[in-house]
Order: sequence, then C-alpha cells, then structure tokens
Amino acid sequence: MPKDHGIGASDKRREDVRFLTGKGRYTDDINLPGQAYVAFLRSDVAHGKLNNVDTAAASGMPGVLRIFTGADFEGVGGLPCGWQVTDRHGNVMQEPGHPVLAQGKVRHVGDPIAAVVAETYEQARDAAEAISLDIDELPAVVDMKEAVKDGAPKVHDDLTSNLCYDWGFVEDNREAVDQAIKNAAHVTTLELTNQRLVANPMEPRVAVGDYAAHDDSSTLYTTSQNPHVIRLLMGAFVLGIPEHKLRVVAPDVGGGFGTKIFHYAEEAFCTFAAKQLKRAVKWTATRSEAFMSDAHGRDHVTKIELALDKDGMFQALRTETYANMGAYLSTFAPSVPTWLHGTLMAGNYKTPLIYVNVKAVFTNTVPVDAYRGAGRPEATFQLERVIDKAARELGVDPIELRRKNFITEFPYATPVAVEYDTGNYNATMDKLIEIADFAGFDARRAESEKRGKLRGLGVNCYIEACGIAPSQLVGQLGARAGLYESATVRVNATGGLVVMTGSHSHGQGHETTFPQVIAEMIGIDANMVEIVHGDTANTPMGMGTYGSRSLAVGGSAMVRATEKIIAKAKKIAAHLMEASEGDIELKEGKFSVAGTDKSVAWGDVCLAAYVPHNYPLDQIEPGLEETSFYDPSNFTYPAGAYACEVEVDPDTGKVTIERFAAADDFGNIVNPMIVSGQVHGGLAQGIGQALLEGCSYDENGQLISASYMDYAMPRASDVPFYTVDHSCQTPCTHNPLGVKGCGEAGAIGSPPAVVNAVVDALQRAGKSNVTHIDMPLSPARVWAAMQG
Repeated sequence: MPKDHGIGASDKRREDVRFLTGKGRYTDDINLPGQAYVAFLRSDVAHGKLNNVDTAAASGMPGVLRIFTGADFEGVGGLPCGWQVTDRHGNVMQEPGHPVLAQGKVRHVGDPIAAVVAETYEQARDAAEAISLDIDELPAVVDMKEAVKDGAPKVHDDLTSNLCYDWGFVEDNREAVDQAIKNAAHVTTLELTNQRLVANPMEPRVAVGDYAAHDDSSTLYTTSQNPHVIRLLMGAFVLGIPEHKLRVVAPDVGGGFGTKIFHYAEEAFCTFAAKQLKRAVKWTATRSEAFMSDAHGRDHVTKIELALDKDGMFQALRTETYANMGAYLSTFAPSVPTWLHGTLMAGNYKTPLIYVNVKAVFTNTVPVDAYRGAGRPEATFQLERVIDKAARELGVDPIELRRKNFITEFPYATPVAVEYDTGNYNATMDKLIEIADFAGFDARRAESEKRGKLRGLGVNCYIEACGIAPSQLVGQLGARAGLYESATVRVNATGGLVVMTGSHSHGQGHETTFPQVIAEMIGIDANMVEIVHGDTANTPMGMGTYGSRSLAVGGSAMVRATEKIIAKAKKIAAHLMEASEGDIELKEGKFSVAGTDKSVAWGDVCLAAYVPHNYPLDQIEPGLEETSFYDPSNFTYPAGAYACEVEVDPDTGKVTIERFAAADDFGNIVNPMIVSGQVHGGLAQGIGQALLEGCSYDENGQLISASYMDYAMPRASDVPFYTVDHSCQTPCTHNPLGVKGCGEAGAIGSPPAVVNAVVDALQRAGKSNVTHIDMPLSPARVWAAMQG
C-alpha cells in the first residue's frame, strides 16, 4: 500500500465532496410522508407562576392538529441528568425535575410552555402566538452570588436553596493548602470571570419524530453527537420506550461543539407527539430559539490564589468558583465544573498542594453544560492568568517562571487525582519560541509604535484530559453512563470493509481518518473502507463524540476489532497455504508464510471466509466480522504552548491579533492536515471568546444578547494566519494508537494567550495598574482599563 494513504498521510477529507457539492444529508433535509410541524410557545419572562394556558382560540385555527401543554406530560418522565455530584460534606447534589413542557412554573426566558402541531410550520407558529397565558411574574435571580444568599428567590420551590452543590477537591488537602498560602513568601491573587457563551453551530438543532403503528416503534432523527445516549436517556427515562422499539438517527451534523451532546425537550416532544398523532412531527429551531434553548457554556466566577516560595517555586494553589447551572441540570452539567475542571488545576506544573472549591448555582437562565473544552478551558484560563500575574509581581520572565515549575518526569501523579502518562513541556515551549519568532518581537513592536499602536506578547501553556475514562472510575465519581466506545468491522467477500462505529462525526473527519488506520493495519487502499455511524439501528451501542475522544477511544475499539479480523483471517490463510498459523504474516495486503514464497492476497482470504471450501468448519466459523468495546484505562493528556501577539489602538481600545502560534503535543498523528484544521477551528473559537463573545442577561433575567445583532461572533477578519506545529510527539502509553486527541486544544489554550498579550501591551506602555481585564476584551473594556 502506498505510504501516502495510511497513518501520517494528509489525505483530503472524503466527506467534503458531498458537503461542498450540496449533497450532505442533514436532519432538516429529512421530510417524511404526511409530516406535520411543531412550533413552541416559550416563556418571555424569566420566572413566573403558570396559572393557565388557554388554547381554545388557537385550537380552532387553520391546520392545527393538536396543542400540547405540560398537562399532557403528567406521568411522563422529565429530562434526566447523566452525572450526580457528591459535595464536600458527603451529600448528593440537589437535582430538580426538568419537565418536557413547563408545569406550574416557568424558570427562564425560552422555557417551553406549549407546543402546537399543525399541517405547516407557519400555521403552527400563528396558532402558538394565539395562545393566551396567565402568568404571575416572580422576581428572577441571575447573579450567582446573589442567588445563594438567604432570602433569594428560589428557582425551584421544592429545593432547600439555589445551591446545587458545594464541592471541594481534594478535601483532605484543604488545611494544608490554607497553611501553605498563609506561610508563603509570595501570594498572587486574581479574581476573574469566564463569561457565558452560546455555541452557535452553523446548523441549528432539528428533531423529526416518526411512529410506525404496525410494530409500535418510534424513530427520532436528530442533530446529535451521540445518538445511542439519546436513545437510552429518552427511551428509558423520559418516554418509557424499550430500546428495541426506539431508533435514533443522527445523519450529517453541521457542527456540535458540545451543545449537541445533550438530550433536549424538543427531541422527546417530537417523538411523543408522533405517536400521539400517528404521523411524523418536525421541529427546526430558529436562530433566536437556539439562543434561548441550546445549552450555554462556561459562566464561572473565580478567585484563585497561587503561593510561591522565595525562589519562585509553586507551593500551593487555591480556587473558589461559582459555576452557573442555569434553571435546570442539563445532561452532563454537574461534571463540567468539578471532575472536568478541578482535576486539571495542576496544569503543566508540579504544584504540590491544590484545593478547588466549586459552588454550583441555579439561576433563572438557560441551562449551562459542556462547550468545546468543557471545564478544561476554565481551569487553564485561571491558572495561566494567575501565573502571568505572579511573574509580573515578582519581576521575572513569565516563560522562565513556567519552565522552572514544569513537570519533567513521567508518569506524574498530580495532587488532584489524575496521572499524566507522558509529556515534554519544555519541548513544546522550545518549539513555540522557534515558530513564533520571539527573537523578532522587539523589531515588530518598534514598527507598531511608529504607527501609534501598542504591541504585546502573551504566552501560556495548557494541558487537557481527553477520552474521559475508565467507566468504573467515572461511575464512582457519579457518571450515570459508561464511557467506552464500540466498533463492528465487517469484511465483505470481495475484501472491502464496513466499519460501524459508536463514535459520531460532525466535522472531525472520521470518514477519512478511520479508514487510514485500517488501511495501515491491513495494507490496503483506504478507499476500500467505509465508515457507518449515527444510526442506532446499524451501529453497536456507543457513547458518541465529545471530549476529543473519537480516535483515542472509538479508534481504539476499531483497532481491537480489526486485530480480531486479522487473527481470524490468518487462520484461514494458514489453511489455504497448508501452513502453521504462527508462520503467517500480513504485509501490504498479502498473507505470506514466513521464510517462503507462498502467499495469498487479502481479497482471496476474504472470499474464502464466505465460501468455506478449504478450511475446517468445526474449527473456524464462516464469515469475517468482529466487534470490540474499548474502555480506556486512563485519560489521554494532550498539552502545548501558545503565543499571541496583539496590537492595541490606544485611542479606541480596539485589539487586533497580529500573530498566533501553537505548539501542541497530540501524541501520534493520523492525518496532519485534519489535525491542523481542528486546531485552527479551536483557535478561532477561543479568540472569539477572548475578544468578542459574551452572553448577557439583565437583572430581570431577560436575555439581551439573543441574536447576532447583540452577540458578536468571530469573522475571518478577526483572526490571523496561524502558525501551528504538532511535531513534539510523546505518544500516549495506554491506547493502541498512541494518540491523545486534538479537537479542543485550540479553544483551551487561546483565551489566556490573548488576554496575556493585551495586558502585556498595556504594561509595556506604562499602564502598570492594568493586571487583568475580563473577557471579552471589547474596545470599551480595554479603553476603560487604560483610563484607570
């Protein structure tokens, strides 16, 4: 097989052909015979008692088939939460109900109250607007610190307070951390906000429910990153549909970024209504609906303290974070600020003592859950910002302060209960200094000053945990699902392969990279391998795609299944060549007997598997198909170092990113081009957070950034040409591919690099009082900071 089509080759993405020629099949492209349409009536108040929903006038309007309210879902399960957190006192979190349609109360702007199903969407929307509501508006609570005060309005009347949990980790370290900070030679303190974001994938969420009366089965077509999880949650916990009677299909998905992981009310509604009406029911979100119904991301307020000795060695770290859950617990929301955030607070550094406190709070806002990086960006931002601030307070080089505290020996057990298996943080820093051309910075700064601009350089490091696992451990930590992945590899009689994977592709390029792996293992053309995903009817039970897990976990399952295929094929080849199985070798698509000129082609062995004339059937079954489930023994730990150069206009505060360099260690690389593309996308999203994006509510809980008129997204002109490198490879030691994951790195490492660069520019210009600016660094915020 030509080496330019296996592992390490930059094969072009085969799926792009259909996307670029308009042949992609997204959920909104699915239109079923007799299909009806749904429009939701959503709350326009953040908090209120729902006294009455009068549907009389709307029910008689043209085309209306039925109007559903919360009363129709009495006795139906609410949306489940997939992770239960235990607080630092040993108590399980407060877990309120989450009805499909509001029952008795509305708790955030956008909370669905009623659903109109009609012959056309326009008819459904018109009827929804004709529904009369009687709501007693109640005081809303938006600010997290205000929400946990005595006497604050309760989001859920059946809970004791708005505090979901008060988590401490590692609780046994708390007194030692307090003492170390008290006795430290220097303590740097920083208070910061990691603002709320809206994911805004290009494709809005869509759900199409269908029902087949002949066998009492339901099908849901949906924009999901993990269709098997949706089937499990919706079938077992919401609608009570046995899994063998429920099919979930996630076809082409136009971006997810975490927000399409979760089970949403609209999915359950369309599936439920289709059975009630005995016809297909479709919903497509408008962009305005997406702003008020898609799970939001981030929204942390943190105080972080870093203790150092007289030599600048880190002694202890203490953080206190308020994490917004919104009005309800989304599917994996409780895990994001705890196990996906607290366990990464060691970063790349050998800090001996760490204590993380997180208070998760209910507010009258849209629920918050995982968004690209999920906990790791929040951890990296606060850690890398406080280190930069400490370097300035101590008058030392921020790179050298990081270097002297780097972890250098592996495996390394952190004080926050994870073990890094491999890494080389000095190597990625060395590579960053090279590709970012630090030596030329002074000349570039002088050129900026000639044009009246301020120039700054920001550096940071990051580490993330990908492929969250193993299932047994995360189960002990509160996960209510396994975190393995699956693959079935089916070899056809003519030698082609079909891989049915539980992973889901929505931009990652699985249809290209997965075949590259199998092609390398067997020695065949990658075009002989087809990838099937996204349909619970023809893929093995799997956990889907998120947390940069596809190749490390899903790819490993595929490798294990292919190894079984090769082992069986060798047995058949041995019989065909009348040789010992132990002497059979597979190279470049050909089986041979070691030390002889005997050989048989891959295709001939595959045909023999299905035409079993030449091997004993009492020893070898016909056929060539294998399934594997892979449960990792540990996370993988990608890491890197990033540098950003900015120009700041002193007259307006406008920030322009002039250069950005990223040196990443992703372990082994299957397709360098796709990896670079993933990093580019993550950098754009991280820069968007740093400079532009921010979801805002007023004091009454009204979402005031509910459209692109008020929510700024990054555009091509907002980002530079990136310099990226992933040559510093320390392969993962515990998965068969040695891969680590790359999909979230850019979004994790870029925000602190940008903020560090802006602060550096202002400090170099004499603004020594500017030690931090909260994101987004809008011109108004930067200008205000310059004015003191």
